[in-house]
Amino acid sequence: MLINECMKRHVITVSSSATIAEAVTLFNDHHIGMLPVVNGENRLTGILNLRDVLDLIMPAFVNLIDDFDYVVDFGVLEDKQPSERLLNQSVTAQMGPPVSVPDSSGLLRAFAYLDKYELSDLPVVDDQVSIVGLVSRVDVGRALLAGWHVNR
Repeated sequence: MLINECMKRHVITVSSSATIAEAVTLFNDHHIGMLPVVNGENRLTGILNLRDVLDLIMPAFVNLIDDFDYVVDFGVLEDKQPSERLLNQSVTAQMGPPVSVPDSSGLLRAFAYLDKYELSDLPVVDDQVSIVGLVSRVDVGRALLAGWHVNR
């Protein structure tokens, strides 16, 4: 099975000229955790993960602690707001590289990319690197499992 047989075709994207504030609105309005960043021709230029945006307010010590079991409550840290300067910066300042797979890829290739880059969703592109879909770990996993011969 090819990835274009199990991908979602309706993809919420964000323009490379958008601000972090505009991306935050898209994350909230559409209940998503990743935004493909595209240029004016709908070509993928990067990926903005919810994690990338939350890192704007995440205290530095959080990345240094391995065991959070003893931290009962982060208290006031959970109410921290990013500055207007941070919200008005371009999404390109926070986005990651344009990881994607071609729409002709097989399922295992897509799953390998999801795993290697620690993504929950992966953009699918055509020959011009334009977004044509989005595939999640669940989409790929379900498509793989559908081919298994199990007794019901």
